[in-house]
Amino acid sequence: MILYFYPKDNTPGCTQESCDFKDAFEAFANLNVHIIGVSKDSVTSHEKFAKKYDLPFALGADTDHNVLEAYGVWVEKKLYGRAYMGIERATFLIDEQGKIEKIWRRVKVKNHVTEILDYLKNAP
Repeated sequence: MILYFYPKDNTPGCTQESCDFKDAFEAFANLNVHIIGVSKDSVTSHEKFAKKYDLPFALGADTDHNVLEAYGVWVEKKLYGRAYMGIERATFLIDEQGKIEKIWRRVKVKNHVTEILDYLKNAP
């Protein structure tokens, strides 16, 4: 399973990342890999986002940050010298037994999905 964490629905990077996962959905399915995206947005926001971009996978709404904190992606960030709490873009590959097999932290959206597929195709 791919569990990817992203900061916010309908923002440029998050939309691109989600659409990249959508475009590669069949390739992941052929590898028997499910995809779940998680952010702190509400269920309603996720429903609109998924419908707008025709996302074929589940989006988890973690409005209380429990899952985000458990995976260590709810972190202090800085923008223009101001500190705030937010989501570090990250992706976790979780095996059939629920064990984390690989983590990609501080993800850059460009080529990320391709990088994951390459890893899966070449994994031992």
